[in-house]
Amino acid sequence: MSFGNFIVEAGKPLPMGATIDEDGVNFSVFSRNAKSVRLVLFENGEPKARRMEIGLADKQHRTGDLWHCYIKGLKAAALYVYCVDGLYEPERGFRFNVNLALFDPFAKALYINSKWDFSDCLSYNLNDPAGDLSYNYNDNFDKVPRCIVVDDDFDWQGDRPLNYPLRFSVVYETHVRGLTIDPSSGVEHPGTYRGLIEKIPYFKELGITSLELLPVHEFNENEIMRANPRTDKKLKNYWGYSTVSFFSPKFSYSSDKSPGGQVREFKEMVRELHKAGIEVILDVVFNHTAEGNEYGPTFSFRGLENQTYYILNENKRYYQNHSGCGNTMNCNNPVMLNLIIECLHYWVIDMHVDGFRFDLGSILGRNQNGQLMDNPPVLELIAEDPVLRNTKIIAEAWDAGGAYQVGWFPGGRWAEWNDRYRDDARKFWRGDANQIRHLATRLSGSADLYLRDGRKPFHSINFITSHDGFTLRDLVSYNSKHNDENGEDNHDGSENNYSLNYGFEGETLNPTIEAEREQQIKNFLTTLILSQGTPMILGGDEFCRTQKGNNNAYCQDNEISWYDWKLLERNAGLFRFTKEIIAFRKRHHAFMRPEFYTGKGGTYNAPPDVSWYNVNGEMLNWEKEDSAFSMRLEGTKADIIADRDDNDFFIMFNASPQDIKFVVPDSGSYEKWRRVIDTAFPSPYDILPLDREKVPPEIGSEYKVSSRSVVVLFSHPETH
Repeated sequence: MSFGNFIVEAGKPLPMGATIDEDGVNFSVFSRNAKSVRLVLFENGEPKARRMEIGLADKQHRTGDLWHCYIKGLKAAALYVYCVDGLYEPERGFRFNVNLALFDPFAKALYINSKWDFSDCLSYNLNDPAGDLSYNYNDNFDKVPRCIVVDDDFDWQGDRPLNYPLRFSVVYETHVRGLTIDPSSGVEHPGTYRGLIEKIPYFKELGITSLELLPVHEFNENEIMRANPRTDKKLKNYWGYSTVSFFSPKFSYSSDKSPGGQVREFKEMVRELHKAGIEVILDVVFNHTAEGNEYGPTFSFRGLENQTYYILNENKRYYQNHSGCGNTMNCNNPVMLNLIIECLHYWVIDMHVDGFRFDLGSILGRNQNGQLMDNPPVLELIAEDPVLRNTKIIAEAWDAGGAYQVGWFPGGRWAEWNDRYRDDARKFWRGDANQIRHLATRLSGSADLYLRDGRKPFHSINFITSHDGFTLRDLVSYNSKHNDENGEDNHDGSENNYSLNYGFEGETLNPTIEAEREQQIKNFLTTLILSQGTPMILGGDEFCRTQKGNNNAYCQDNEISWYDWKLLERNAGLFRFTKEIIAFRKRHHAFMRPEFYTGKGGTYNAPPDVSWYNVNGEMLNWEKEDSAFSMRLEGTKADIIADRDDNDFFIMFNASPQDIKFVVPDSGSYEKWRRVIDTAFPSPYDILPLDREKVPPEIGSEYKVSSRSVVVLFSHPETH
């Protein structure tokens, strides 16, 4: 059938989006106040491709607020957008512009065949003194991406989401492009989903269970207008926290450039990761979109129904900005709430992902006036949704509008990024005063945050570093941030890094400083991996990836952010330490307890499940001790759910600049204490693998813990 020779029928309102069957495609889109809606089909992806416009008559093609039609004879890979006419009265919240192509909010893929510039998507005349109150009469249909009709058929080969319990998970946060785009990655498909597949053997060797991917929903990397002041190269949106289309995997991350190829390649990535036993968690950004404030582009939501999708001020010309990015999604409006739930269902049912991390999650708890709610419908619905019951849901429990809800995030079963953990661990190892109490609380699973509402230790997502801030290498190499190449005069990024450079700012060849930095990295990793809670590692920290002191590399799609895989060989000892300590955690349930410590014995005359000591082996005085302490973990019934015992452990922490002799208490068991980890030892003696755990000699009544180091001892109790 030649282009344009289709049969147009009324179609049906649900499901929304473009739904394909054997005879054609059903289209449905929401707009409450539009005067008219037209579906625009394109013959191909070329800018000047022929197009056909199909007017959706109000009576025949409208059910309530949904405009729909069925195109008989249309096939998969067809390209389309919408054209919507209505009032353009920004002060009343209406921003319809019939001259602009609009993406379907439910589009499963976008076809992008050229460099996309948001300047082609303005609803107002950029040169008019009236600004956004003016009207743009220029047609942009040849200048913007197009939605793709996607056939969901795919050979999953029996795959299902893995859905590991949180407490058995070790999360690795990474960026799809940055992981393999550098030539040092050695992959055939750099910067793509297939490139990530090629790194699966690496992930298996490292031992992580779950990949948390920075945003893969379609975004426009070319939206930033600034240039790098050092290189004069245009900066790019690298991280991707500026969503254009929530259902669409990013086109540029796919090596398959055919229409819909990114969907197939993403599915291949998930399937192959699952075969390797690795979960996929997506970082999702439902809090705002790339349409920005009143001066931003119009490419979808704003042009379809501005007042429904966004939270507006009393003067509806302006947008509430709790995201710090210009606008705030109206998440608890039923229409947007439905989009969020349908989107999550799609990524779980059709794309097989295992979980979501919700960027600036507190915004999802705001009502249509921007106020925080006690029982936000969307958060409760996500937590209780039957499809998502086994799906990981992780909140970044704050936003840029002043909300901070760590430990208080509503909705029942949510896990949270625990920034309190990050800060307390950093302060202790930097040597700040009076930090033992705080670190002990974090080591124990942060009961001060999660016990009150019935959540468990594993609901705390523990991390030392993340994409947002210093890498672990930079945390021990810089006293201050160095964001000079972001084009914001180093004013961006957090000032509160709690970092220390140990005598020199930045990279150095001084062997003493280098040794101390590596030792501190091992201290951080040991603290993180052996804490109660769910550990998350920033990708590349295991081999000293550096961003040269940039703690806000959101716009650096270059060597600053990319993984330099040559560092893996250079820092092989640290990589070995990381994979061994991950393996150590995974084989010892004492570090994955399903319940909080009680400080009591589980059976008659049994030692407490956790005990705290000073360096003299006496019970710890929380008000007196400063930079060194120890903890003893009782292994009996370490996992009460599985009725499983474990070893006993004695862990000594010394954040002071002096070596300290710790008194080691009697093991009280058949076997004496043996050393398994000492971060002051060089590789490979800093941590012993499973087949060498019993090699070290028994530990006596004292152990010298070197300055700024951690030592882990273990024993096999008689009862095991």
